[in-house]
Amino acid sequence: MKCKPTTPTKCATMNSFSPASEQITEIAAPKKTPRPGRPNSCPLTPVDFLERAATVYGDCPSVVYNDTAYTWSETHERCLRLASSISRLGIEKNDVVSVLAPNIPAMYELHFAAPMAGAILNTINLRLDARTVSIQLLHSESKLVFVDRQSSSLVLEAISLLPTTSLSQRPILILISDDEESDFRGFHDCYENMVRGGDPGFSYVGPESEWDPIALNYTSGTTSSPKGVLYSHRAAFSVTFTSLLHWWVPRQPVYLWTLPMFHANGWSYTWGMAAVGGTNVCLRRVDPASINDAIEKHGVTHMCGAPVVLNMLANYNCANRKPLASPVDILTAGAPPPAAVLERVEALGFRVSHGYGLTETGGLAVTCAWKREWDNLPAPERAAIKSRQGVRSVGFAGADVVHPHTGKSVKRDGNMVGEIVLRGNSVMLGYLKDPEGTSKCMKEDGWFYTGDVGVIHPDGYIEVKDRLKDVIICGGENLSSVEVESVLYMHPAVDEAAVVARPDKFWGETPCAFVSLKKGMMAKPTEKEMREFCKERLPLFMVPRKVVFLAALPKTSTGKIQKFLLRYLSSADAMNANLSAIGVEINQA
Repeated sequence: MKCKPTTPTKCATMNSFSPASEQITEIAAPKKTPRPGRPNSCPLTPVDFLERAATVYGDCPSVVYNDTAYTWSETHERCLRLASSISRLGIEKNDVVSVLAPNIPAMYELHFAAPMAGAILNTINLRLDARTVSIQLLHSESKLVFVDRQSSSLVLEAISLLPTTSLSQRPILILISDDEESDFRGFHDCYENMVRGGDPGFSYVGPESEWDPIALNYTSGTTSSPKGVLYSHRAAFSVTFTSLLHWWVPRQPVYLWTLPMFHANGWSYTWGMAAVGGTNVCLRRVDPASINDAIEKHGVTHMCGAPVVLNMLANYNCANRKPLASPVDILTAGAPPPAAVLERVEALGFRVSHGYGLTETGGLAVTCAWKREWDNLPAPERAAIKSRQGVRSVGFAGADVVHPHTGKSVKRDGNMVGEIVLRGNSVMLGYLKDPEGTSKCMKEDGWFYTGDVGVIHPDGYIEVKDRLKDVIICGGENLSSVEVESVLYMHPAVDEAAVVARPDKFWGETPCAFVSLKKGMMAKPTEKEMREFCKERLPLFMVPRKVVFLAALPKTSTGKIQKFLLRYLSSADAMNANLSAIGVEINQA
């Protein structure tokens, strides 16, 4: 039965509502659009997920680490206590609170406790040297630093390098240690004392505006000049929701922390696990044996990692013949994963999802949304499709590939390259104290220019081809280092591969490959054999003119290969230099 409209040109206003016993006497169209008020204009923030988790999943496990385990009720209370203690130290709204720690419970709790105190959380890369840590602390004007016991000497050295003019502004240091006999010299207090001494009834400081900053993340350093990315409560809320949605994360997953939490706040899954009441399984050290043990012991269902982690797992599990007892969903991003690696990992029982994002987007901006018809394709074809980055997430208003000079969209043919641009709620506020750097990538046309080169396939899916600075121009031809690397990964002896531009007097630039071999290889390929392998699969101009064998490729702590170091190594002078001076060990294959 259908209802018939009465008077389509008139409507009842909210003011005309009356009890059924009274007659409506006035019907008129509203003169003004209702304005938002307090009931419907609360600032969006992922911090609110924790209180809900304590209510819905209160008795369920929240954080597991070695012999330590907390429930969501306990985690909620610990964060309130910690936020209270942070406030008592004089930390005020929008002060920066830094933390230097691996994936341990304290690192997870600070993702809620610091913003609960009104502060901006700054997670620092564990593998930085004292000088770089000192620069970041000075640049961010950090007021309070939480330091894991294994990094205590590093931070004390970093503090000693601060300018003498800033003596009165040096941050307060808090030591994170589970050993009460640790050396606390140079530290104000220890982490657990802060938790125990805090107020469990603390009324946390919510953001006045959802555009208030919640996090300050420095770029991971694949170049020599990382920048401070300011991220808002609104952006964190948005990317958390979309990241859960696109990965099909169910309620109460068991999530293994293989991705560093200091890397874009763990791609937002620090907050996301509270939203779905998941179990956070923490790992101080990430290696294949620890990952496999944790999967078996805790029944892990989800984990994240850069492609280097996939490669590590594939090589370890294949060598040790340990297929998974039950499937584990793994999300990879950070660099284009070679199709050969994806195929090997999925053969072991991992279900791989692939996405694309940057520190500047706080997590995934583009995902390889899977289609059912692809399930029936042969494994190599599935892997090739999955290695593409995909389409914009529902939380983004746009993702495109544009011509670098005209700004117009490139053809959707999978061949014409351009720069990947993004637009949406999850894009950063900007670079801290760097308006010039911000304006270079956040243009007046409303787009964020990523600096990544890609193509759009006829089906609308984006594929990253390279960083703009990594494109090799050989004899006037643009050459994608990623395509060459994908071929190198097909070789059964190759563990890791990276290709960079090497200066050439005739061609301008030629590709130079750096390769590390799998452990235990009896018959090691020669440089000539590697080049012949590539010749069979690539156009001649894309074949590496030089192949260098290293014991391991230099990486950031998030698993990204540091190509700026390899570019230096590729020069003729560096090839003849003592390479141990920059910490790279040559493997004479």
